[in-house]
Parts: sequence; structure tokens; C-alpha cells
Amino acid sequence: MPRWLPRAVLLVLALYACFQLGSWAFHQLIGLLVNVLIAFFLALAIEPAVARMAARGMRRGLATFLVFFGVFVAAVGFVVLLGSMLAAQIIDMIADFPGYLDDVIDSINSTFHTELSRLAIQDSLLHSDWLQKYVQNSASGVLDVSTTVLGGLFKLLTIGLFAFYFAADGPRLRRALCSVLPPAKQAEVLRAWEIAVAKTGGYLYSRGLMALISGIAHYILFAFLDVAYAPALAVWVGLVSQFIPTIGTYLAGALPMLIAFTVHPWYALYVLGFVVVYQQFENYVLQPKLTAKTVDIHPAVAFGSVIAGTALLGAVGALIAIPAVATLQAFLGAYVKRYAVADEVTPGRRTPRVRRPRAPRPPGLR
Repeated sequence: MPRWLPRAVLLVLALYACFQLGSWAFHQLIGLLVNVLIAFFLALAIEPAVARMAARGMRRGLATFLVFFGVFVAAVGFVVLLGSMLAAQIIDMIADFPGYLDDVIDSINSTFHTELSRLAIQDSLLHSDWLQKYVQNSASGVLDVSTTVLGGLFKLLTIGLFAFYFAADGPRLRRALCSVLPPAKQAEVLRAWEIAVAKTGGYLYSRGLMALISGIAHYILFAFLDVAYAPALAVWVGLVSQFIPTIGTYLAGALPMLIAFTVHPWYALYVLGFVVVYQQFENYVLQPKLTAKTVDIHPAVAFGSVIAGTALLGAVGALIAIPAVATLQAFLGAYVKRYAVADEVTPGRRTPRVRRPRAPRPPGLR
């Protein structure tokens, strides 16, 4: 047996053990890594506001705290306003539900010549087996729901703390990162960081501006139709349609349609038509102008990035996919050399034929 064989076997076993240990540690820490990634993009999004406040003489820690406090107050106000609206609307719908049920039963009896009764239907539902099983399952799932809520709050706290440290200690973090790199690479890292800050902040601010315009437009419609809770519904449509990719428009329009239906069935169709028309106006007129200097990426690339982000990280990947792809596109555009396209390979243009000179005939054949 060669002398190097035992050492090679031990080296292979050691490398395999290290790989297994690293794989186990990565799977155990995947949740923390995702939270750190979200916090990093959140810090990049608020970096322009923090830097602008710090340039006026304010400490970065205090500036970061003020920005986070403003975001927290806005989020809590939105949740409270939407929750009160939904609670009041649900109470009204529950109070009017017997009348709706009587109208449906009367319509069925007059159409199909039946003799249905609301009291009989309620009694059969209350004594049904599936309702009892549902109540038992719901009672046993209260602990799971409580655990999920507490876990979600802990994740939000973790993301907020990391984002606060990333934003407050941004210059120190960049210096620490560049200190382990050679001078030739430090400029490239700083340039990539600036591109990421510009694209992520631009994405957030452009989405916020479009959410404001969308909320104002939908508020005018809701106020014209005299739909209840028009301000809250306008805020809901503006935020959900802009900050939830792909399906945000449909989720945003479903709630106003439901509430408008309680006022008049035709109002729900009016809301649906306005949502569809405004979405086309936003996609083809408003969005290209607002995002031309921030996250100007092709719609197909944006849609594909959202699908890829969802497949990799779920809802989190869908939220950070577009700014990540915009950053990568800007970084490649800054370093990848481009060349002019020759006329011969331009689509839609015919290549002119070049006539070759004829060979002279021999003297005897002229």
C-alpha cells in the first residue's frame, strides 16, 4: 500500500465531515440568514434618508431611530385603521346576515317551489358533524396560532434590530469590510454598495409615490360612490397593490369590491372596472416614467425575478427580488463592456448585396 493512501483517506473523510457539519449548520441557520438578508435590504432602503439627515449634523443613530419610528407609527396606524374598518364592517355584515339569508331562501322557494326554512337550516348546521369537528380542531389549533404569532413577532424584532445596526453603522461596516480587501478591490466594493443603496432606495421611494397616487385616485372613486371607510380602503389599495408583487393588485381590489357590493351590487362592478383601467394606466404610463431612473428593468425580467425569488425564499424573496435584480443589472451595466451592433445583424434590415467584378474573358472568347 502506498504511503500517501492513508493520508488521502483521512483527508477525504475529514473533508466529508466538514461538509456535513457545514450543511447541518447552514440548514439550522437558514432562518437567521434570511432575516439578516431582509434587514440588509431594509437598511439599504432607508440609507438615503439617514444619510441626508446625518449630512445636516444629526447623529446617524438618532437619524436611524427617527426613520424607524416614523415607519413604525405609519404601520401601526394603518393596521389599526384597517382593523377598525374590518371589525365594523364584519359586525354590520353579521347583523344583516339573517336578512340576506331570508332573501336567498325566499328566492329559492319561489324559483324551485320548495319549502325551505331559515330556522331549519340553522338547526341542521348547528347539529352537523362537520361543524363539531371544525370547532374541536380550531380549539386544538389555538396553541399553534399563538406560537406562530409569537414567532412572527420575534422575527420582526430580529429584522428590526439588524436593520437598525446596518443603517446606523453603515460607514463603519463599509470600512470594516474594505479593510480586509486589497486597495484595488475597495473601490469596486464601495461602488457596488452605492449602486445597491441607490437602486433599493429608488425602488422603495418610487413604489411609495405610486402608492400615494393610486390611493388618491381610488379615494376619489370611493368617495364618489359613497362607499364606507373610503380613506382606509384607499390606503389599503395603494400599499397592497404596490408592495405585494404580482398578486397585489388583485388582493387590493378584492376588499373594496366586497364592501362596495354591500352598498349596491353594481358598485362592485364599477370598482372592478376602475381597478383594471387604472392598472393599465399605471403599467404603461405612470410606472415607466417614475422608475426610469431608479429600477428600470424589463417587465418580463421583473416578473421572472419575482417568480424566482418566491421559489427560493417565498414571500420574502418576492419582496426583495426586484431591487436585487435591479442592483445586479446596474452593477453589470457599470462593468460589462458593450459594443455597437453591426448593420448586418440588425433585425428587419436587408443586407445589401455586393457585386463582385467579373473576371475578364480570354481574348479568344470576346
